[in-house]
Amino acid sequence: MSKETDRERMRKQLDETHDWPCDFMFKFIVPKGNENEAALRAIFGLKAKLKFKDSKTGKYRSFTIVDQVDSADAVFARYEAAAKIPGIISL
Repeated sequence: MSKETDRERMRKQLDETHDWPCDFMFKFIVPKGNENEAALRAIFGLKAKLKFKDSKTGKYRSFTIVDQVDSADAVFARYEAAAKIPGIISL
């Protein structure tokens, strides 16, 4: 499948399971560092609800972020912006 086909399939699934606008849960794992949290805050803003948990080794931090989005495209845009953070894993 191409990227376009995957994106359209995901857009259809999101549109079928969500009533826009709505709160949407995003999950990420990043190498621990204040700059990574700041980068996520810059993407999601201060209104987003952010929770985090450090890994057992302390090398990584997982984030759960709940933010209001207006469409599937807004979800894609947030994930694309977060993908620019070095070492990030999107779940």
